[in-house]
Amino acid sequence: MRNIKLLIEYDGTNYIGWQRQPQAHGKSIQGVIEDGLKKMVQHEVKLISAGRTDAGVHALGQVANFHTASTIPIERFPLALKGILPRDIVVKGAWEVAPDFHARYSAREKTYRYTIRTARLPSALHWRYATHIPGPLNIAEMRKAAGFFTGTHDFRSFCAKGSPVKDFVRTVKKAELTHDEDHIYFEVTADGFLYHMVRIMVGTLIEIGRGYWPAEQVKTILAAKDRELAGPTALPQGLMLVEVKY
Repeated sequence: MRNIKLLIEYDGTNYIGWQRQPQAHGKSIQGVIEDGLKKMVQHEVKLISAGRTDAGVHALGQVANFHTASTIPIERFPLALKGILPRDIVVKGAWEVAPDFHARYSAREKTYRYTIRTARLPSALHWRYATHIPGPLNIAEMRKAAGFFTGTHDFRSFCAKGSPVKDFVRTVKKAELTHDEDHIYFEVTADGFLYHMVRIMVGTLIEIGRGYWPAEQVKTILAAKDRELAGPTALPQGLMLVEVKY
């Protein structure tokens, strides 16, 4: 059996998220790609992804792998899938990898980017890819707060309630805030992420930017290990999976 690795870009607006959910209404990104691959390789396909993005979340660099006995040349996969998949899902690359490669468990780190539009009015063209927060935000204080996320911490306060994980410790290697005239960009790299972790981080940074908390509140929230003390979960459309490293 061949082990095939795919690099995938998608707009998550019209999907229920990455994961196929038989009981849910609507299409999943995983399900659409699996159905497309089935047409190519002529058998059922089970995709393993680097991460399960939520409904409305996008990806520039999602990674997934699957196993097949098909002899289709590896270079044909991206172009063939271009003719099968909808326009909002593109397989940008395909590689044959070692049998033990696993898109999730082999990953060393992932990078997400969250975009906030701060202009007075929303964008008609880019509303799918940024959360609109009009009005002044204290960017300097938000940047200072973002720095407190770096390092190894128990991120229980930044995980959705009811998550089945038992280990909430993650190592954040980078948490940077940049901006231009109309946007704020929060980019975070870690060895792994909890459910809604980035969106809760952003919700907390927005509260700090509005002046409700000082930047140092992040340290207090981390130490408390209590989801109730962190900010709200930011909307999904501003979030994008940028890169997965192996």
